[in-house]
Amino acid sequence: MADYHFVYKDVEGATTQWDDIQRRLGNLPEKPPAFKPPDFVPRVDADEQPKSKEWLDEREADELEELEDDLEDDRFLEQYRRMRLAELREAAKTARFGTIQPITGSDFVREVSQAPPDVWVVVFLYKDAIPECGLLHTCLEELATKYAETKFVKIISTDCIPNYPDRNVPTILVYNNSAVKGTYVGLQKFGGKKCTPESVALALCHSDPVLNDGQGGGDSSRNNVMEGVRRKFIEKVVAQHEAREDEDDSD
Repeated sequence: MADYHFVYKDVEGATTQWDDIQRRLGNLPEKPPAFKPPDFVPRVDADEQPKSKEWLDEREADELEELEDDLEDDRFLEQYRRMRLAELREAAKTARFGTIQPITGSDFVREVSQAPPDVWVVVFLYKDAIPECGLLHTCLEELATKYAETKFVKIISTDCIPNYPDRNVPTILVYNNSAVKGTYVGLQKFGGKKCTPESVALALCHSDPVLNDGQGGGDSSRNNVMEGVRRKFIEKVVAQHEAREDEDDSD
């Protein structure tokens, strides 16, 4: 007759009373802990996470447009999305210009003389071969970006005024409501070859609200610009002075 041997295996981690007695007597090692699988943690999909107000604040207009279907079930966030889109579109409208626009003689009447009455136009007459023109152009580029409600255009001097002498270049003409409101020949009124965007801004706004950042208009805008420019100018002077002191100390 065949001899069959069976090995019985209980549930993992189970023990017998005899084994428990032997463990208490120290005849058997401690029972290993029962296997416990790690807790299940579902994978987090960032696209499916709830969208917060702060998250929406960081989105651009094209991204907000794409979120329309995802947010339609959340009334608050959908309303806020629409509000953010309106703000971004309004900001885009406000920034009418923001750069120095190159024009030719045939463009002058349309781009300058026929500009809307509420728009101040800064006309930069230049020649590429004159170093002072490059210096002033750098200053005007910064101002054009910062004061996007003011229109900045540039034109080769002799395209604007035939036979205009190079000794008068660079020249800035300021227009408003089809009339010349200011003329600046050379760099003298801007601080000479040490001119900065701040010194140019102070000269342009000395008597008229030429520079406009879209946050106001008229004298209040001019006063805000002047105050901001003066503060930045003082900060630059202090920073330069401290830098010179640091260089002297290092020597």
